[in-house]
Amino acid sequence: MNTITRLCATTALASAAITLVPAMAAAETKLKWAHVYESSEPYHTCAVAANDLLMTATDGRYGVEVFPASSLGKEVDINEGLGFGTVDIIYTGQLFAGRSYGPIAIGGAPFMFRDFDHWDKFRNSDLFQELAQGYSDASGNHITAMTYYGARHVTANKPILTPADMKGVKIRVPNAPLYMMFPEATGANPAPIAFAEVYLALQQGTVDAQENPLPTIQAKKFYEVQSDISLTGHITDALLTIVGGPAWDAMDEADRAALTQVTQDTAVCATDAIIKAEAELADWFRGEGVQVHEVDRGPFIEAVKVMHNGEMATWDQETYDRLQAIQ
Repeated sequence: MNTITRLCATTALASAAITLVPAMAAAETKLKWAHVYESSEPYHTCAVAANDLLMTATDGRYGVEVFPASSLGKEVDINEGLGFGTVDIIYTGQLFAGRSYGPIAIGGAPFMFRDFDHWDKFRNSDLFQELAQGYSDASGNHITAMTYYGARHVTANKPILTPADMKGVKIRVPNAPLYMMFPEATGANPAPIAFAEVYLALQQGTVDAQENPLPTIQAKKFYEVQSDISLTGHITDALLTIVGGPAWDAMDEADRAALTQVTQDTAVCATDAIIKAEAELADWFRGEGVQVHEVDRGPFIEAVKVMHNGEMATWDQETYDRLQAIQ
């Protein structure tokens, strides 16, 4: 074979390889995983790592592409997108999922759990499995995992040490009705604002306060525009991983099982990181000059508990009693 013949053969092979690359890429399904959190947060980094896990588990049939920081829409938008197939997987708060099936929201209500251990037993309980199935029946979407989001605390430009300190405070809450239970029980004025807009709202004084776990306060840099963090721990919060009905229905049983396992492994990854961060961040904030206040939660709990089964509740008494009975 002379030089020209070899060159032509090499060029033909290269052309064939170039032709094969897009064909192989087109044959692989990339599931769109959307959320509203920053790319630095463990929810995102653990989800990004899930791509390789899912590719391996499905022999390259499925992978994920993760879209952080509300890049595919606000939380209400991505929840709606599941049914339309514009997103395939989301992280979302239980109170947003509660728009489709009210009882699933119980896990996101204030002071619903005694402590982390109570929450951890709930997520592994028959009750949670029943609630997840109820959500699936109502929405057509599928909860595959739950990730610890952290204990939510109040930030403001003053200490919040008693319910009386909340009186008249305009506090940003996520745009789901049950997030208003804690502010209303303590005499504050809840203001639903999209997550991506909170920093500016605090900076401009549109609201006086907000509430989120310590890792989120750090990631979103809320401490730059709020002088005080009060450790109210009023919600032991979690994110649901939900796969949209259109994506789920397109998968066979083996691939569904693989995706479920990968999202559960991802939940462990992020949960472990959040637990570690919570243990360290109070001191970190103090080092940044933020005032971090220990709080007697008893009076806050008493103020809120009277509303647990009131007009705002989207669950029945039996569901509430079963959750409280978990030991």
